[in-house]
Amino acid sequence: MADQAEIVTKVFGWASQAHDLALEWVTSPAAWSKFAILVGAFLLAVLITRKAKPILSAILTVQPKQNRIVGLVKRAGMLALALMLPLLAYVLTGIGEGVTRSLFGSGAVIAFGKRFFLFLAVRTFVKDTLSDPFLKALGRFVLVPIAALYVLGILDPVTAKLAEIQINLGNISFSLLSLIRGGISAALLFWLGRWSNHRTEEAIRAQAELRPATRELATKAAQVMIFGTAFLLLMSIMGIDLTAIAVLGGALGVGIGLGLQQIAANFVSGIILLLEGQTTVGDYVELDGGEKGTIVKMTARACVLETFDGKWIVVPNDHFITSRVVNYSDQGSANRYEALFSVSYETDLNTVPELIERAVAALPFVLKAPEGPDCELRAFGESGVDFAVEYWVNGIDDGKNKYGSQVLFAVWNALKEAEIEVPYPHRVVELRQAK
Repeated sequence: MADQAEIVTKVFGWASQAHDLALEWVTSPAAWSKFAILVGAFLLAVLITRKAKPILSAILTVQPKQNRIVGLVKRAGMLALALMLPLLAYVLTGIGEGVTRSLFGSGAVIAFGKRFFLFLAVRTFVKDTLSDPFLKALGRFVLVPIAALYVLGILDPVTAKLAEIQINLGNISFSLLSLIRGGISAALLFWLGRWSNHRTEEAIRAQAELRPATRELATKAAQVMIFGTAFLLLMSIMGIDLTAIAVLGGALGVGIGLGLQQIAANFVSGIILLLEGQTTVGDYVELDGGEKGTIVKMTARACVLETFDGKWIVVPNDHFITSRVVNYSDQGSANRYEALFSVSYETDLNTVPELIERAVAALPFVLKAPEGPDCELRAFGESGVDFAVEYWVNGIDDGKNKYGSQVLFAVWNALKEAEIEVPYPHRVVELRQAK
């Protein structure tokens, strides 16, 4: 209760001082001249802005096929044009403050006006220049209130009071000011880290000469470095001794040794996969456990497989290290498949291989290298003679019908055209009449 009464007393004291100061400004002829200088500085800033802004806009307009760096500088200049009026008024008011202090020995009115123009510049910057939703919200709820306190001349007393309020968390003590500063710094640092990570990832993935595994490894390494640096900077800003981090790292190491072995194994396995590059994004793989699909994402903990019907399977990284993995592709390598069919026993079997190989070779997706279609006699079945045609394609028949259906259609059409019968099971049924 005593603290609350003290705060209320201080607030009323500030309000009384503000009232006395405003009354002095209104009744003082010297203050009137200073207000006139403020108005003159603002009108001069308006005039200069109206004359110079169209010229600067024409100069800063980005031209087609312009150098990228020049274009970025011009875009930044176009955003800064919105701040031209309040900043110019701030500069002119600063010049007027120097003149009034030399003539009258004081310039409180001019100093207040200068701070007010700076507040307008901050408000315009948040409203018209910032486009990112997070930065705009941070500016609206943090930067603008700080500028308002600065205009009123109470920023220093408020920060001093916040610094006096202590918050104890176990053996660690923080002031309310340091917590607020740490929260704002954390938000800015991790936003900057996310932005930097996104830009770095785009730059790395654009390097087509690097292997996909190398790009993934570089992306993960950059991500760890960026957010690790942001975390260490935050600890330093909040005044936390970094030796505590070393103690925490030791405790974390013990925890990994006792209870997080599987997570550590997956993390190390992920690094090995990225370094070796034997399995990477875009490969169609099948594991011993039956999981199969195209690798669409590799993270520090697991790989994500996409099946032919669009489902995602999350497979821990250590499965790729400790179990057998069948890799059907290496960025579009050729693969061999076969289609089974049968003909009747009345068929001249010697004509079938050439007929089928010619029909399958005519399909546009069937490769001639490393080997053309090969029709083989497999077995003499109960109802007909079994054949298989082997063929190579450039890709994965992940659904077992991407290529197989068209090949079987080609076989069917070729057999029908040659009037070769496709057999079906025959059964002899004997009816016996009971005596």
